[in-house]
Amino acid sequence: MSKVVLAFSGGLDTSFCVKYLSLEKGLEVHAALVDTGGFSAAELAEIERRAHMLGVASFVVLDEVRNYYEQCLRYLVYGNVLKNSTYPLSVSAERMFQALAVARYAQKIGATAVAHGSTGAGNDQVRFDYVFDVLAPELEVITPIRDLKLSREAEIEYLRKLGVEMNFEKAAYSINKGLWGTSVGGKETLSSWDYLPESAYPTQLSRSDKEIVTLVFEKGELKGVNEQTFDHPVEAIRVLEEMVKPYAIGRDIHVGDTIIGIKGRVGFEAAAPLVIIKSHHLLEKHTLTKWQSYWKEQLANWYGMLLHEGQYLDPVMRNIETFLADTQEFVSGKVQVELAPYRFQPLGIESEHDLMSAKFGSYGEMNRAWSGEDVKGFTKILGMQAKLHRMVNEE
Repeated sequence: MSKVVLAFSGGLDTSFCVKYLSLEKGLEVHAALVDTGGFSAAELAEIERRAHMLGVASFVVLDEVRNYYEQCLRYLVYGNVLKNSTYPLSVSAERMFQALAVARYAQKIGATAVAHGSTGAGNDQVRFDYVFDVLAPELEVITPIRDLKLSREAEIEYLRKLGVEMNFEKAAYSINKGLWGTSVGGKETLSSWDYLPESAYPTQLSRSDKEIVTLVFEKGELKGVNEQTFDHPVEAIRVLEEMVKPYAIGRDIHVGDTIIGIKGRVGFEAAAPLVIIKSHHLLEKHTLTKWQSYWKEQLANWYGMLLHEGQYLDPVMRNIETFLADTQEFVSGKVQVELAPYRFQPLGIESEHDLMSAKFGSYGEMNRAWSGEDVKGFTKILGMQAKLHRMVNEE
């Protein structure tokens, strides 16, 4: 039998795919779950049990958490990337690394095909197909749900006829959790008017006091939280997440343009990612020059858009990453952040690279680097273009 590697999550769609690929297509199904930081050990064990119950030839967990951070998330921090100034690309980013891991695993075990359970209505189908086509063009791509245009009810009926026992009740809200945030979809996100209720979010408010937390950055990467230092930023992110999520912060709804041209709306909670990005941005305001900040913002916006649209493998992404990483040479220091119910506020920074240094003067108070006469001459030259334009065209 020919081997197919299925990107497996254990939900209804991929459960249907297991049965369909083996019974209707006659393929040997190897299920691969890619961990990008959203599963507990108990959850992984339950998904593996479900996969074997469905009859897969093998099941594997591909741990991509650190690689995901090193090859992608750190650049989102360097660039302070928030899609439409709102969304930290929680799902957009992790889908690319799930597709990359599945493609490489399929090549490793000698599979002839890869499969995923995406429908024909969203972004994920493009992200998976794009990676498979670029990275593993020799593999056939099979997408049963999309190709058969199946409804949820049709999938359930098929599985029930085969005697598959699982919870077919659709949850009121679809939850997708990863290291860089959790997406939340429900009936409210299908319209342009309604907002997600409090109960829709997986993390509920459990702290009402205020707390000050100190984040320590080294060359743009989070390396410490309060007095605790970490060998790898992934550990720091996880510790910070546990500290800040009881405040129910980092919630919002993102509205944007999908890859396939329609508008999309999704809720999310990303407590640690938003605190990190906003704190990092404040530190950069103090340590980067005006033109560094300007050009980094332009390129970071492109980086986020291309990543969201599945273009991670385009060589220009490596070029932008090189620029973003180079800007972080002096982005080191501490950021003080106040946590409170439903909100947080970066308060201030401390860095030996702080360009607010009083060596040259204090804004609005005094200066040590120029005289009043210097400013008079500078101002005259600065306004020369506007002055000439007015004199020539005032009539």
